[in-house]
Amino acid sequence: MAFTRATGKHRARCRMSRRSASVAGAATLAATGVISTLATSPALAAGTDVAAARPTGLTQALVINDSLAGTIDAQADAQRRAAAEVRAKAAAKAEAAREAEARAQELRAEKERAARAAERERLNAFQLPIAGSYVTTGYRAGGSLWSSGSHSGVDFRAASGTSVVAVGAGTVVEAGWGGSYGNNIVLRMSDGTYTQYGHLSSVGVAVGQSVTPGQPIGVSGATGNVTGPHLHFEARTGPDYGSDIDPVAYLRAHGVNV
Repeated sequence: MAFTRATGKHRARCRMSRRSASVAGAATLAATGVISTLATSPALAAGTDVAAARPTGLTQALVINDSLAGTIDAQADAQRRAAAEVRAKAAAKAEAAREAEARAQELRAEKERAARAAERERLNAFQLPIAGSYVTTGYRAGGSLWSSGSHSGVDFRAASGTSVVAVGAGTVVEAGWGGSYGNNIVLRMSDGTYTQYGHLSSVGVAVGQSVTPGQPIGVSGATGNVTGPHLHFEARTGPDYGSDIDPVAYLRAHGVNV
């Protein structure tokens, strides 16, 4: 009696069907994370192929990109530091220049103040009308030589032709012939007093002219009512005769050693 194979129910699955099931099962396991877990297991890693353990091209690219990015960042940091140093040096240089200019301005201002102070001192200074001379006839000396009966000034020793200078800063209010004074000059001083220089052989200034201490104004001589060459010097409270004060005391009050 012959037996025949029943169709359908008892037929074994073909090889293609088994392969498809394996693929489907693997997909299911991968979806659940099982294969990923097994792949990272040290036990399984020991049995894997050497080629499978090698890094992929993507891993190499990531490593190279990380290294390049680190180099670029380091270069950028170095450039930023260098730029910051350049800015700091430029700022320090600018600040030093400002400080130097400020100091230079202070020094210029100090020099200008010192120059003005020196000029004020010079203009306020007094000196003898004839350098190195001395008084030969004193103030208020009596005798017939003076119409008023006494000397209204002092006489300084001076050979004819000696330079006569302004004792201080002032303005010329009289210059020329003065009768018994001969050729004479009267100055209004900066402090409001007056000084007179008589018996000059020549006059070197004009009315209205400003003079400074020590400036030559004439030359000594023997003009007018004199017995010989000398300089007659008076100090006055006003421009006219009769307002005289002690010339020696006047000069000493202004710091002149007479």
